[in-house]
Amino acid sequence: MANVQSFDDGNFETEVLGSEVPVLVDFYADWCGPCRSLAPIIEELAKDYAGKIKVGKLDVDVNRVPSRYGIMAIPTMILFKGGHEHAKITGLRSKADLRKQIEAVIAA
Repeated sequence: MANVQSFDDGNFETEVLGSEVPVLVDFYADWCGPCRSLAPIIEELAKDYAGKIKVGKLDVDVNRVPSRYGIMAIPTMILFKGGHEHAKITGLRSKADLRKQIEAVIAA
C-alpha cells in the first residue's frame, strides 16, 4: 500500500487536519472483514488521486482519534478539507460511490 499513508494519534493533527489538500481517512481494524475488502479500493483511490488528495488509514483499536469523530461502526471513511470534516461514509462502498464523494469535496 505504497500510496496509502498510516495515520495515528501522533500524526493526525499534522497530516490530516493541517493538510493543504483534502484527506480521505479510512478508519479500520485488522479483524474487520469489510475493512479488508475495502483495502484494495482505498489503494486504487490513493493511486488515482495522487497529488490531489492524501489517503490514509487509522486503526481504531490503537488510537483515540476515532472517538473525537463519533466512529461507531467500521469501516468508516471521513473526508477532511481545511482541517474540517466534509463527508462521513460508513460501510463498505463501491469505488464509484467513493469517487463521487471525493470529487464533491475537491470541488467544494
